[in-house]
Amino acid sequence: MTRIEMLTPLVEIDGDEMTRILWKDIKDILILPYVNLKTEYYDLGLPNREKTKDEVTRQSAEAIKKYGVGVKCATITPNAQRVEEYNLSCMWKSPNGTIRSMLDGTVFRSPILIKGLKVLIPTWSEPITVARHAYGDVYSGVESYVADQGKAELVLPNGEKKTIFDFKGPGIVQTMHNTDASIRSFARSCMNYALDVKKDLWFSAKDTISKVYDHRFKDIFQEIYEQEYAEKFSEAGITYFYTLIDDAVARVIKSHGGMIWACKNYDGDVMSDMIATAFGSLAMMTSVLVSPDGKYEYEAAHGTVTRHYYRFMKGEETSTNSMATIFAWTGALRKRAQMDGLSDLEAFADKLERASICTIESGLMTKDLAALYEGEVTVLNSKEFLTEIAKRLA
Repeated sequence: MTRIEMLTPLVEIDGDEMTRILWKDIKDILILPYVNLKTEYYDLGLPNREKTKDEVTRQSAEAIKKYGVGVKCATITPNAQRVEEYNLSCMWKSPNGTIRSMLDGTVFRSPILIKGLKVLIPTWSEPITVARHAYGDVYSGVESYVADQGKAELVLPNGEKKTIFDFKGPGIVQTMHNTDASIRSFARSCMNYALDVKKDLWFSAKDTISKVYDHRFKDIFQEIYEQEYAEKFSEAGITYFYTLIDDAVARVIKSHGGMIWACKNYDGDVMSDMIATAFGSLAMMTSVLVSPDGKYEYEAAHGTVTRHYYRFMKGEETSTNSMATIFAWTGALRKRAQMDGLSDLEAFADKLERASICTIESGLMTKDLAALYEGEVTVLNSKEFLTEIAKRLA
């Protein structure tokens, strides 16, 4: 069989643990038989990040800037236990955080909808896309344990000092930042995406409490909307509005879905997991990082599935859901095809997604989905699931 040719490489970013195992299986079973895959490969597995002192992470981000499209496997953000387990020289930063910062991108996460898969919020009939600001806040915060009493101060560039807290005993302190430039990029990315998919855009924060930090987000969003997007939104028949995040949560729960919900970094991290779980599973959540200048990085919204990896390493069978990782590959292949004008590659990405969805709708799925499916179910192990998809793709 003649395989589909590519013109420009994808940036392929390998990862850790069970998702690394699935990464290879997805390529071998579902992609390489059909596509003469052209990639520039970067290994962001934790051992190689340690070996390169995390330089490989920065190199992968630069490659995405060069080629325009990347696809990333899930990776480990080490904590103290991981430092010991992998014998690391330090607690390396989140590779996702590094790449997001270097691309100045916004993360858009949407659930994969399957007929027969129970949605925990009955009114949700359309997918909810969470747009997560991928810069600053607590992810690049500076924090410290305060062992003794004393005053912690914030010193501004103009020399002004503000008291954070006057400690009378031990405690903790944290500061965080953001920039007007990054917030503006976030706002424009959200509004451009809303126009692309013709969906209403909501933005939520807590400006009643955070009267400077969150209020700055609100003001920039409103300014950019009024000056650059109000007429375009009206012509597209979509709306933009701002509300407090607690009100947004209440509105979302009561809604039928179908909107883009823009959130600050931490809020988006939490809310996207909530949305994914309510629609079925974190393994059924797509994720794409979009930079203001049109660079794309596709990945799964979940982690490295550590518990399954430990079982796999003992030789035990696993039933790990690979849907989000498959859709990371299809998203990247489709975007590469659109950029390079390759209709056959774009059609292949569509077919692979349909084959994957059809497999689950036929009652064949991994264990995590079985309890949510309203119909007769056959539970498959990790590789069996990919093999069934391959049958339908063929």
